[in-house]
Amino acid sequence: MEIKSLKNIDFDTIFKAFSKAFADYEIQLNEAQLQMMLKRRGFNADLSFAAFEGNDIVAFTFNGIGNFNGILTAYDTGTGTLKEYRGEGLATKIFEYSIPYLREANVKQYLLEVLQHNPKAISVYKNLGFETTREFNYFVQKKEEINNVVKTVESPYSIEKIDIEKFKFISDFWEFHPSWQNSFEAIKRADEGFINIGFFVENKLLGYCVFEPISGDITQIAVDKQHRRKGIATLLLQEMIKLSKNENIKIVNTDILCSSITDFLKAKNIEIKGKQFEMIRKID
Repeated sequence: MEIKSLKNIDFDTIFKAFSKAFADYEIQLNEAQLQMMLKRRGFNADLSFAAFEGNDIVAFTFNGIGNFNGILTAYDTGTGTLKEYRGEGLATKIFEYSIPYLREANVKQYLLEVLQHNPKAISVYKNLGFETTREFNYFVQKKEEINNVVKTVESPYSIEKIDIEKFKFISDFWEFHPSWQNSFEAIKRADEGFINIGFFVENKLLGYCVFEPISGDITQIAVDKQHRRKGIATLLLQEMIKLSKNENIKIVNTDILCSSITDFLKAKNIEIKGKQFEMIRKID
């Protein structure tokens, strides 16, 4: 068995390994969806690594590389091991093999998210020096089950597609900084897959959302703090439900400390599906 970089490894080999490693997961990705996911998360083949048996990948870590809170960061876009090779510590070996290469590339920290109901993985990451930085909820609901009663908005308004880069102030609407895959950097990497919608009153932007219609993923949604509880988010959600090409609507990695988004989604019958830890390890 040999551990090496995924540089010059064809996508078919990568997709085959990914599909086998996650064959027992509820949600499956086809080739196009995996390519979009990797693009959005900043996948860097040169700095991603896998364990090989001959020409076949038996365990892997796909790393995204980019800036997170102004720090050059490696992001674990996906770690998997084929079922018959589990229990051999391959994920740990791949991680330890990768660190010198990441350090040489001037990467300063390693970031990942892990499901809270996966204590084995959490234990592995803690042993590797990762520390929990935030806790996230993720929500999923079928479109037909969403309770999205639209309020009457008193002022004349419009809902339009927007270029979010023209509205630098929208981060003022936030109550928490988006996770890696929901960041502006991630949206830019795969902007052809997103729809950005703004809610305007008298040409003033009061709320917006960023949405991926193929996956049904609400990547960002926020309303000006001075104009909340007026039905703006409800109208944005209505528009996203119309445009979605997926049977589900989901929103991943909302900070558990942000009660406003949690309460809003629960009121719409979009329930918490699970929880994740965001974890970071410094690379000295």
